[in-house]
Amino acid sequence: MKIEMLVNLNDSEPKNSVRSVFAAVLLLILLCVVSAPCKGAEKRKIKLKPEKSAMTELDLKIWNDPEFKKRFAESYMAETEVEPRVTKSERKVMMEIMDLISEDKMNEAAEMLKEQISEASSAVFDFTLANIHFQNEELKKAIKPYNNAVEKFSRFRRAWKNLALIHFRLKNHKKAAEAFTKYLELGGKDSISYGLLGFCYSSMGKSVSAESAYRMAILLDPETLDWKMGLARSFFRQERFGAAAALCGKLIEKNPDRPDLWLLQANAYIGQNKPLEAAEVFEFVDHLGKSTADTLNMLGDIYVNEKLYDMAADSYVRAMKKNPDENLERAIYSAKVLSARAAMEETKQLIKEIQKLYADTMKDQTRKELLKIQARIAVAEGEGEEEVEVLKKIVELDPLDGEALILLGQNAARKGNDEKAIFYFERASKIEGCEADAKLRHGQLLVRNGQYKKALPLLRRAQTLEPRENVQKYLEQVERIAKQR
Repeated sequence: MKIEMLVNLNDSEPKNSVRSVFAAVLLLILLCVVSAPCKGAEKRKIKLKPEKSAMTELDLKIWNDPEFKKRFAESYMAETEVEPRVTKSERKVMMEIMDLISEDKMNEAAEMLKEQISEASSAVFDFTLANIHFQNEELKKAIKPYNNAVEKFSRFRRAWKNLALIHFRLKNHKKAAEAFTKYLELGGKDSISYGLLGFCYSSMGKSVSAESAYRMAILLDPETLDWKMGLARSFFRQERFGAAAALCGKLIEKNPDRPDLWLLQANAYIGQNKPLEAAEVFEFVDHLGKSTADTLNMLGDIYVNEKLYDMAADSYVRAMKKNPDENLERAIYSAKVLSARAAMEETKQLIKEIQKLYADTMKDQTRKELLKIQARIAVAEGEGEEEVEVLKKIVELDPLDGEALILLGQNAARKGNDEKAIFYFERASKIEGCEADAKLRHGQLLVRNGQYKKALPLLRRAQTLEPRENVQKYLEQVERIAKQR
């Protein structure tokens, strides 16, 4: 039996002998794609930023939904009020084209359509050609004939919807949103269109509009998880973290094995300033085997802020092992964070793991960073000689490491070897980016030795290069004393 395409049969030329009904059953299979640190360690609390839980177009399960495929197939059928007319002769041609499509002769059908399309021809021809391209996954080729169809007949609702789907698949979210909106204005009201419109608005940063669209999608289809997760993300982006966490909690009750829901809830807890609740969720996600280096590093940061340094070190080690090729820089930063908080044993534990994991691949610059951390640990633990040896190794690796030279100068000054200290400070002052600190340390050494006037040019230069409030106060005190002498 021939499979025909139902089109609007109201001829532009009035005729009484119009065929009243066409049997329309067209099986379409829309092939769908299955979905896609800081310089220096500071002693203040690590600022925890909730991560945006992103979803890509290809992550949406809707592409494989039978209902979506059914609705796309239905787009071949005509709806009178929002359909262009065809003449009797055009109708006859369309029946031949639909016969070819029903026999899966898509290329022949497309060629026949191209021969028929003109400025004066019905928009149905352009639309059908675009549908063939869409069905064949020739998405970019489909755009022009869909545009032609809506230019010829601006109320062509099916064409607006399919044009929106094409732009969505190509990640042209602004154009997709415009086409979806036009489709809805013309009376379209299916959950898929509202849901995808919500996704478009979300990607454009229009979170309130996204919320409204997702709510409409859920109203029409309360079962699809994609729309509910989209709604939760819209809450998150509006910083309505309480609402996001609560909705995620309800969704988790029915979908406890979805790590993306748990992670979204954890980030919502961070947004609510509930770090321990977030930590509990991150640990559970790790238990599920779905944690990432980013989630484990954030878990470590939470533990640092809560002064749970042993647990922080453990989290940092786990994060480092998740993807060793990409996590060395973050591991070094984590070691600096721990050492800045005087968590020396935990820092040494982390450094040991870093050296073990990256022994054969670590570059000199990275070794230097680790040596500096070890030098600070040695100072903190009163092991001055060990500190000197470490710093000397750093300078051997890089004679222009101003920070190491300044530390060597400070060590020499503590031991009363002023001449050597000044030697190191002067070397460091000639290195770009280190002059201010080197001259400040040099000036402080002279002040301790009562050489106030000699210290002033050094202190003034340091303050000029890098203005600091505490240095300014110190400079003013030295100036007052120098005047009295």
